[in-house]
Amino acid sequence: MASDKTYQVTYKVFGNEKIKKVSFHGKLVAPLYVQLIFDRRNTVYKCNLFDLYLKPKYGIRVAGELFPPPLEEVIRREERLVEFIIDRHPEDFSFELFKKEYDYHSRDLLDEMEPGFQRYLHTFFQDEGMPSLADAFAIGSIPAHLGDLVTDFKRSLKPEIYKRLVENSFDFSPPYLPLFQYCDNKPHRNPPLSLLVLDWENQLVKEDFKEYVTKYYPDQDLPKIMSFIEEYFTLVRKAIFRS
Repeated sequence: MASDKTYQVTYKVFGNEKIKKVSFHGKLVAPLYVQLIFDRRNTVYKCNLFDLYLKPKYGIRVAGELFPPPLEEVIRREERLVEFIIDRHPEDFSFELFKKEYDYHSRDLLDEMEPGFQRYLHTFFQDEGMPSLADAFAIGSIPAHLGDLVTDFKRSLKPEIYKRLVENSFDFSPPYLPLFQYCDNKPHRNPPLSLLVLDWENQLVKEDFKEYVTKYYPDQDLPKIMSFIEEYFTLVRKAIFRS
């Protein structure tokens, strides 16, 4: 006989004061965790977004000084993410399913696409006869958003070189650059700058991005750009849910 019993899922995002504080871009804070309570059981996870935004590139640099992004904003995004997943599974919620959805929807498209764009920059500057600059993109992670570096390149490179850098990126790298510029140019955006899968799956965001590319890059292949992004995350989702 089927049961009519339903279980409410409750949660809280909190700073875990029981463990050692960490440097959040120069400020010591208790790492963020999320606690879930379901069917009289509870479990605790490290907050994916807190770990994501610990990366140096998410720090805010003003006049040579480093500041952390607002922790309140990180908590707000975590809460929105958790609520989205809970609401997504009103009938089949489980801790295992939550963790898979959480690991998928907490990914940042900019962070995911950046390594491929970094490899592109390394090759581009090698081809342009700038081996020392190329080497700067071959030594691992860069402590800044590569999109911000491209903005600096616009000021420092010869116009024809900068134009090649941008145009060639559409053929030889993931669409990191238009995604970054789209996020960076949105009004009223709050740091840290990112584009979560959670947000990307909103059809309004996708349509807004399409309008941006059509306006600023009318000669580029929009269906190809969209297809690359969708195919990439289809593979990511399959890998997570197969495990």
